[in-house]
Amino acid sequence: MNQQSQSLSPARSRKCAVYRMVLAAMFACLAFVLNTFVYFPAMAPFQHFVDVIAAVTLGPWYACAAAFICGILRMLSGRTVQAVTGAVFGPILGGLLYRRFHSLWAAALGEVIGTGFFGAIASYPLMKWFYGLDAGSPYYYIPFYTPSAVMGAAMGVAVLLILRRAGVFSRMLQELNQ
Repeated sequence: MNQQSQSLSPARSRKCAVYRMVLAAMFACLAFVLNTFVYFPAMAPFQHFVDVIAAVTLGPWYACAAAFICGILRMLSGRTVQAVTGAVFGPILGGLLYRRFHSLWAAALGEVIGTGFFGAIASYPLMKWFYGLDAGSPYYYIPFYTPSAVMGAAMGVAVLLILRRAGVFSRMLQELNQ
C-alpha cells in the first residue's frame, strides 16, 4: 500500500475506490463501443488505446478489470476467448511500468509487450482447448496482436500527451488520488 493511500481516511478511501470502479466501468464501456463500431479484422486497437489510458489513470488492477469486462462483453457479442486473453496482460504490465517509471512511454511499452507477447502466448492453448484450433506454434498469434497493440498504445499516449499539455492530466490524477 502506498504512502498516500495510508494517509486517507476510511471514508475518503472508499470514495476514491468508488471513483476508480466507476471510471473502470466507463473505460470498459468505451473500449467495447469503440471496438464495436470501429472494427478492423482480427485487430482491436481501441482496446489498447483505452488500456493505456486506464493503466496510467487507474493503475494496473483497475485497468485489468476494465479490460476483462470489455473482453467478456466482446465475447458475449460473438468474439473468441482472444478478446479476454489479448486484453488483460497489457494493462497490468503497462500499469506496473507506469507506476515504476512514471513514463507514458513505459505504459505503452508494457501494453505492447503484455498484449503482443504474453497475451498472444496465452491465447494459443486457449484457442486449441476451447475451439480446437491448432496454429502449430505458441508464437502464432504474436504477429497479429503486436501491430494492434502498437497502434492502440500510440493513440493512448497521444491522447495523454494532449491532456498533459492542456494541464488536465495532472488534475485528473490528483482528483483520483484525493
